[in-house]
Order: sequence, then C-alpha cells, then structure tokens
Amino acid sequence: DLHLVAVRRDLSGFQHVHPTLGADGVWRTPLDLTPGSWRLFADFAPAADGKNRVLGADLAVAGTFEPVPLPAPAATAEVDGYAVVLTRDLHAGAAAELTLSVSRDGVPVTDLQPYLGAFGHLVVLRGGDLGYLHVHPGAEHGGADPAPGPHVRFVAEVPTPGTYRLFLDFRHADSVHTAEF
Repeated sequence: DLHLVAVRRDLSGFQHVHPTLGADGVWRTPLDLTPGSWRLFADFAPAADGKNRVLGADLAVAGTFEPVPLPAPAATAEVDGYAVVLTRDLHAGAAAELTLSVSRDGVPVTDLQPYLGAFGHLVVLRGGDLGYLHVHPGAEHGGADPAPGPHVRFVAEVPTPGTYRLFLDFRHADSVHTAEF
C-alpha cells in the first residue's frame, strides 16, 4: 500500500521499505539510517482515484557524518553473492528499456520470487536534487513479468541529463536483495 524510500543525499545510503498501517491510522516501519542528510519518499496510490503520488521530506540524522564515495559507474553490480548485469543506458527525454539480468555463481537465476507483486522494483534517483522515479517491470507487457528471471525488464524515462543512481530490489530464496548501479 505504501512504498517508503529513504536515500542519503550523497546517494551512498538507500532503503526501500513498506510500512504497516496501524489501527491508529499511522504508518510505521523501522529504518537504519547513518548520520547525514536524508530524503524520504512516500510513494502510494490512494484507493479513491488510483493515481500514483509521491510525497517527499528531508530528514537530518544526528551524529558524525562520514562521506562515502560512490563507486565508478559500472554495468555489473554484486550483492549477497549475486551478480546483476544492466544492459542499455538511460537517455534524457526518451523511454529506454533496461534489462537487469540476475545470476548466482555464474548460473542464471530463473526462479525469482514476486516481491510486492513483481519480480523487481527499480528506483532511479538523480544526483543533486534527488529527482525520483520508481518503475515496475513489465510495463511493455501490460504490467506483468513474462518470466521469473533471469531477465527483469523495465521501461524508464528520465526527464533531464544528469548523473543517476539505480537501485534494483529483487527477491530470491526468500530474501530481498538490492543491487546498486
């Protein structure tokens, strides 16, 4: 019902969680945030009209801020023993079909598990102002994934040139993993 994305302003920290709505009408979820400046995005579609909305808020986390340099751009990300390969690049003002291919120990993963109704969630954030895009796979297939891996396809369009960081959440072996590009 609600995606909550927390990203550190320097793009070195990222969490995509799903709060629970309490009987008192308050959404709650734990976050593990390092010191620094963070941006929170609440991403939801009210039942009244079904239109997607995103609300943002800034949050300062007290403590000693330690800058973390971002890795150099790469088409492959390693996470929890998985290798994820990104094909195609984003181009401002044009839709791009991005394919992310998941493997483990050199073997393609063909049994991804649905995570909140999809085989993957892709969050794209622009460096500087943190322009936000949340994409579900299969838009070119009527909103459904054609297969549970190894390829997860997204259609994404970024509005302006810039530096973007991509975060892919996928579920396998009953665990959610986040690959960063």
